[in-house]
Amino acid sequence: MHDPTRVSTLRQIPASVWVLGCVSLLMDISSEIIHSLLPMFMMASLGASAATIGLIEGIAEATSPVVKVFSGTLSDYLGNRKWLAVAGYGLGALSKPLFALAPTIGVVVTARVIDRIGKGIRGAPRDALVADVTPPHLRGAAFGLRQSLDTVGAFLGPLLAVAIMLLWADNFRLAFWLAVIPGVLAVALLTVGIDEPAREPGAKRVNPIRRENIRQLGASFWWVVAIGAVFALARFSEAFLVLRAMGSGVPVALVPLVMVAMNVVYSLSAYPLGKLADSTSHVRLLIAGLVVLGASDVVLAHAAHWSVLLAGVTLWGLHMGMTQGLLATMVSHSAPAHLRGTAFGIFNLLSGLVTLASSVIAGALWDRIGAPATFYAGAAFCATTILLLVVSAARESKGFLR
Repeated sequence: MHDPTRVSTLRQIPASVWVLGCVSLLMDISSEIIHSLLPMFMMASLGASAATIGLIEGIAEATSPVVKVFSGTLSDYLGNRKWLAVAGYGLGALSKPLFALAPTIGVVVTARVIDRIGKGIRGAPRDALVADVTPPHLRGAAFGLRQSLDTVGAFLGPLLAVAIMLLWADNFRLAFWLAVIPGVLAVALLTVGIDEPAREPGAKRVNPIRRENIRQLGASFWWVVAIGAVFALARFSEAFLVLRAMGSGVPVALVPLVMVAMNVVYSLSAYPLGKLADSTSHVRLLIAGLVVLGASDVVLAHAAHWSVLLAGVTLWGLHMGMTQGLLATMVSHSAPAHLRGTAFGIFNLLSGLVTLASSVIAGALWDRIGAPATFYAGAAFCATTILLLVVSAARESKGFLR
């Protein structure tokens, strides 16, 4: 006989989460075709230094979370998350032609910022929508699934970039033009494929950032925010993985395979480890992820050969699978339902600002001391974060540290 309690977790996840995952997959194909080639394009074609690339990447990554605060809050106020997400994905798609046209670093910066503004607009409403449509006991699996599908796009994108570079003799600009196509498809799918849950009858619009509402984001939420910010200090931009591959003798056309390897591991691990977050200690899983990230940094510091580089990149992808869905789950559990958009926005704002700092530090170390110093610094920040988590867990025994 069929036992409904034994229905697989994947089949219990709402259809809207699957659609959001496929939208993320398409947009990530579009973005990663560009991002896997962009550091090489800036350095080889536009003459940028590693410090400049680090600064650009840091600014771009910090732009997104700043916008997420406002989009998340606005989605709470309006009671509508889908159309903000559509606007964000649309802006991301519109930014792609600028990369193909860019004659200078300034235009690349403009395109990156526009792209990240789009990501910022869509990020918090999308994550809040996942939490809105998913039962609490399935949220870790749902966030893991969406992230896994997203990451399928993140490795298909670099694979397509490699194919384009091999077929058309390292034609960066053609690759950037072709990246427009999946971006447009992502916007179309989101527009027609999602029906947002109706707002409760009689629900009043309230300002989520009023003092009395902010107070409803309790100690458990602010603890998650603090941990996320410290964690971001240990993670600099993935552009440095691409630069490390260039320095290890990998041919230019094959460098995007570094991002393929990372994202294959990320995609395969995101769902099962996200599901694990529904039934195990969040702190222990986060510490395990930091240990893996620190190990990746140490390996990459010694990556003079492609085989060592591959090992380090594989570990980097595993740490992403262990931590990214987990952090989203921790935010969704620690914030009231009517303030989830605001909560995701605040979390991503602080994490993004710290990522800006860590990317700038990474670029400066790379130029002044060398590539190994950048990765050793990342490992040191991992060790510091683990120490803070252990001390915090030892002092507290409340539910959010379960």
